[in-house]
Amino acid sequence: MAYQNLLSEVKENILYVTINREKALNALNKDTLAELADVIAFAAKTDEVRGVILTGAGEKAFVAGADIKEFSDYSGQQGQELAKHGHDLVFNAIENSPKPFIAAINGFALGGGLELAMACHMRIASDNAKLGLPEVTLGLIPGYGGTQRLTQLVGKGKAIEMITTASMITAVDAEKIGLVNYVVPQMDLISKAQEILNVIKQRAPLAVAAAIKSVVASLNETDGYVVEIEEFGKCFETEDFKEGVSAFVEKRRATFIGK
Repeated sequence: MAYQNLLSEVKENILYVTINREKALNALNKDTLAELADVIAFAAKTDEVRGVILTGAGEKAFVAGADIKEFSDYSGQQGQELAKHGHDLVFNAIENSPKPFIAAINGFALGGGLELAMACHMRIASDNAKLGLPEVTLGLIPGYGGTQRLTQLVGKGKAIEMITTASMITAVDAEKIGLVNYVVPQMDLISKAQEILNVIKQRAPLAVAAAIKSVVASLNETDGYVVEIEEFGKCFETEDFKEGVSAFVEKRRATFIGK
């Protein structure tokens, strides 16, 4: 996986993805989004990958937003196409991935950057991070799921406040309202994400994927309970279920193979 705007590496079943545009505060341009789409698809289809840590290069920014110059002269139709393309290939693709994604927010997460972090299944922020959706200062609204996912995470009132004021909040305040899972010193950011994924790696991969699908369905489906029931039933057909039950009865640690 050789990219121009990303660094990617699989180590011990974890895929590390770093948006590597430090001079541009890791802003999302078309090329970066295309590379993200590719690496997200790779993660989903590669058995070796059991989880993903997504972060930004340097200590200033996770992603400071989208590259505004690229769409400054777009028509309304072009704007809709831009949003739909990003939703389908990047933001929704992360949320719907069978592999858990953790955003390691190492600085500013603004606009499309916060939307990218919110698409991930979990978020860990360094104590210097600042988060916000400043789109209304440009005469826009969040277009990569920000109005929906922020509301899901923090509730309607706080979401409307953050979006309409365009105010940034600190990592500590983000944790208080449920926008991030943990706040840690920057030097501990990746190790905290590793700690969580190393626990998940011990669990049955197909069950983890089914759990993610069911939780996401609780927000996006007409009846998430139906999805949960279906996924629960499918788990009974897996070799991992048989191994998990045997290990429980035999009082030993299960060895899951993802089948």
